[in-house]
Amino acid sequence: MFGNIGPLELLLVLVIALVIFGPGKLPEVGKALGKSIGEFKGALKKAEDIIKDDLQEKEETTKNE
Repeated sequence: MFGNIGPLELLLVLVIALVIFGPGKLPEVGKALGKSIGEFKGALKKAEDIIKDDLQEKEETTKNE
């Protein structure tokens, strides 16, 4: 039900955003949103790397015993 966003829904969201923020603020909002998504992805990648390192360390200590 909520998995796919069609072109009509996307257009509706864009129109609502344009009404709320106005044409002058919309590029700034988009830039801030893009930056936030990039930072979130970076933090997620860092957390994933830490978990992988911990799992590898645990496997190595288990093999050495």
